[in-house]
Order: sequence, then C-alpha cells, then structure tokens
Amino acid sequence: MSAARLAQVVRESVSGLPRAFWWLWTSTLVNRLGAFVVTFMTLYLTLDRGYSASFAGLVVALHGLGGVLSSLVAGVMTDRLGRRPTMLAAQASTAFSVALLGFMEHPAAIAAVALLVGMTSNASRPAVAAMMADIVRPEDRVRAFALNYWALNLGFAISAMAAGLIAEYSYLAGFLGEAALTLVCAVLVFVKLPESRPDRPARPEGASATTGEEPAIGLGTVLRDGRFMGVVGLSFLISLIFTQGSVGLPVAMGSAGFSPRDYGLVVAVNGLLIVLLQIPVTAFIERRDPQKLLVVSALLAGYGFALTAFAGPVWAYALTVCVWTLAEIVNSPTQMGLVVRLSPVHGRGRYQGVYNLSWAVAALVAPLMAGFLIDRYGADWLWGATAVLGTVAAAGYWLLMRGLSDGDAGTGAAVAVAGGAPAPTAKPVPADAEA
Repeated sequence: MSAARLAQVVRESVSGLPRAFWWLWTSTLVNRLGAFVVTFMTLYLTLDRGYSASFAGLVVALHGLGGVLSSLVAGVMTDRLGRRPTMLAAQASTAFSVALLGFMEHPAAIAAVALLVGMTSNASRPAVAAMMADIVRPEDRVRAFALNYWALNLGFAISAMAAGLIAEYSYLAGFLGEAALTLVCAVLVFVKLPESRPDRPARPEGASATTGEEPAIGLGTVLRDGRFMGVVGLSFLISLIFTQGSVGLPVAMGSAGFSPRDYGLVVAVNGLLIVLLQIPVTAFIERRDPQKLLVVSALLAGYGFALTAFAGPVWAYALTVCVWTLAEIVNSPTQMGLVVRLSPVHGRGRYQGVYNLSWAVAALVAPLMAGFLIDRYGADWLWGATAVLGTVAAAGYWLLMRGLSDGDAGTGAAVAVAGGAPAPTAKPVPADAEA
C-alpha cells in the first residue's frame, strides 16, 4: 500500500465520527497509558516484595475475579444510572484503590485490595461500550470499535515501556502514576462527555401501563436471549485462545530455554502490529460479511497459536504472533459490532456486562488450562487445544449467524419479551455535543 493510499485510508477511518466519540477515545487512551498494575503485578510481588510465585498467581487470579464480579453489576448500573455516572464512579474508585494497593504491606491486605482493583477497573467497560454504541451511527460502529481498540493497544504499548523504566526506580511511583492518570480520565469524562443513555419513549395518551412501552429488560432477559448467549459462549472460547499470549506463551518459551527478554521481544510484535495495521485492515473489512470474518479470525487465532508447537528460534515465535495478531485485529471490532447489533437500545449496559463477563471468566480459566496441560502433557498439547478451540469457535460463528440480517439488529431481547416488537432507535447525539 502506497503512502498516499495509506493516508487516504487513515482520513477515511477517522472522518465522520462525532466529537463525543473522540473524547471517549481520548479517555480510553489516557486510561490505558496508566496500565501499570496489570502489567507488573507479578514482578512487583515476587521481586519487590519477595512473595512466592504461587501467592502472586493467587493475587492475579483475585484481580481477575474482581472483573467477573463487577461485569454484571456495572452493566445494570449503566442502564439504570447512565453511562457517564457509571464511568465516573468506576474511574474515581479505581484511582483510589490502585493508590491504596501501593501502600499495602500485609499479604491479606494486598489480596483484598487487588480484588477491589479488579472490580473497579473493569466496571467502566460496559458503560464505555454502551456509550460508543449510543453516539456512533450503526454503519460506523465497526470502525469506531476498531479505533477504540487501537487506542487501547497504543496506550498499552507506551505504558509497558514507561512502566518498565518506572519500576526500576519505584513500584510505588507506578501505582500512584496509574491513579493520577485514571483521575485525569475521570475529569475528561466529567467535563467533555454528555450522557448518552437514550430516553425511553413516552407512553401514548390513553395507553394502559402494559402497552405502548418497551418491555423491561433485566439480566434474565439477556440470559434467555439464545443467539446473544451463543456469542458470549464463542467469545469465551476466543478469549481462552488469545489469553494464552500472556499466559501459556511465556511459560512455554521459558521451559524451552528462552529468556524473559526474548518473550518481551516476541510479544511486542503483537502490540506493534495492532498499532500499524488496525486502521488499514479495518478499512478493508468494514463492509464485508461479519460471518465470514468471524469464522476466518477464529481459525487464524486457533491455528496461529497451534503453530507455536513448531517454532524453534525466536523469529519463528514472532511469526506465529503475526498470525494470531491478524486474527485479533479482525475479530475484536467485528465481534463488538455483532454484540451491539444484538443488544436492545435500553439494555445495552446489561448486554455489555454479560459480554464482558466472557473475557473476565476466560482470564480465570486460561491460566488453569495452560498450567494443567503444560505440566501434565507438555506445551504441544496446549497448542493443539487452541487449534481445537479455534475450529469449534469457527463452526459456532458459522451456525450462529446463519439467517442473521440487519433487521435482526438489537431486537433479540425485545422480541423475546414483547412477542416481536422491535426496540426503539437511540437518541442521536450531535457531532459537536459537549457536556
């Protein structure tokens, strides 16, 4: 692709999105720039505090458990209280809990506050996704989610390098730095982002209390939405695969005699490729069949990790990362677009909460899966398992999306509750809207 063509693709990718989206995008980038705790928690506990690897694993697992616990609660808050209040509460409490964690000394206190950090740091995700769906036109949502995913990875790449330098000086400075940036993110939300939760339509004059209104949407409604829960299940399988990049891959490379520096170089390829390719690849796939994209991405993910079994030198490991990173670039915005299509307007928070639950649970299961297979059978069995998971996920996407048309978007729960009445459209947010 020529430089002129690439510049055109970039202009097309960023044009036409409302100003509120870009403030939300900026808050995502700022928030991710401070991602110190997740990146360096294990090193902090083992190297700086002198705890065992098993205790560090327990703390990381509790952090993940916090995300599981908060996903559903945050989804309900997003629908009931609004997107903006939920984000503000989550970010303010995250800043407090992260700063507190840096001062904890007793093992029980560290474990308890790590659980709290996991709960608060994951609580804003349903609200962010719901607000993005509210303010962006349906035809632009895949592009918007891709740009947000790009911001996540750009922020993580920068924060990982900066956090490494900070950790050599002071781990406490890293905790306080993340708390400060999280507060900056909260200020951005408070000052620049308007509430986007759609108003419920007024009941027509003379209509009874049981007619003329959108049916109430609760967590039970989400759980009874068969097609959507199928997406959640497939997301869990995909998450199990991708999480092996930070769980199974370092263990396998370490047992093969590679150094932490080797792993760092290999996994850095993932972030670099996402930053370089997310925008042009999204421009290529934006108008293509999501069913085919999800099937292909699932196969690339599963078999990309499976190729690790045949990797020898460091460059071969890096090539396998290239394969599954391409799958990640395609899968993430496409799947997020599908989640929004299947979510009723006034249930977006709950739907996003249940969807995020799939990733949170995978963060708990993936380390156990990797540890069991590597210890009992060897790393090759783990990579074989990713191929199986990718194949199952690909078949699931193909079956799940048969017959899914644009007219099905966002009507799943409404149809289930109201016998076919579609959910109303969202309230548009002006392109230049500010709080």
